[in-house]
Amino acid sequence: MPLFAIEDLHCGSDDAEILRGVSLDIRPGELHALMGPNGSGKSTLAATLMGSPEYEVSAGRVLFRGDDITDWDPDERAKAGLFLAFQYPQSIVGVSVLNFLRQAAGARSGEEISILRLRMQIMDWMDRLGIDPAFADRFLNEGFSGGEKKRNEILQMAILRPDMAILDETDSGLDIDALKIVASGVHAVREENPQMGTLAITHYQRLLEYLVPDHVHILIDGRITESGDMALAERLEAQGYNAWR
Repeated sequence: MPLFAIEDLHCGSDDAEILRGVSLDIRPGELHALMGPNGSGKSTLAATLMGSPEYEVSAGRVLFRGDDITDWDPDERAKAGLFLAFQYPQSIVGVSVLNFLRQAAGARSGEEISILRLRMQIMDWMDRLGIDPAFADRFLNEGFSGGEKKRNEILQMAILRPDMAILDETDSGLDIDALKIVASGVHAVREENPQMGTLAITHYQRLLEYLVPDHVHILIDGRITESGDMALAERLEAQGYNAWR
């Protein structure tokens, strides 16, 4: 049984249909990449899978470990083990990275989290991700650069240990060095949490050169037009998206 299944999903906003029948199965431990041009519906899919009220599902369903979560609120999905790394992470003034992760981890586990143990875990992962340890006591994403925000998203994924992670254009705005660090962080999280399913959404092939997904899907105009392996991503790089329109 798939860990995460999208079945003929249709959704839109303001009476405009954006996703037109997306279907996708992700099994435990698999890394899937979803590629598509601007306006293809990639970020809409990510937001819809996390339960964003901005989009309305008109048909189809989303299953997580066999449960139909199509109508679940975002917090219910997060507590159940679904994680979304945002394309544009928001700042939360007044809430430090440490306190944010303590509250999120407590909500995820349903248990009181030791602040000392959590700080040690955060320091370890900050070192792996090349994040200044002082950031643990700074307000979440406040004054962070684009690369620091993206690395902080991977830090959250590492600490929260989700069962299913969705990475929405985690590579956008990153230079090659930051991209390598983020990709290395994703690998490290997957090594420590080998049953976690991952859906990496991206516009370019360069992220996939470091992540090396098990499956690659092309999303055009709200539909998956072809699925394959890394060879598909390489063909896309050579031919461009117009070949699939």
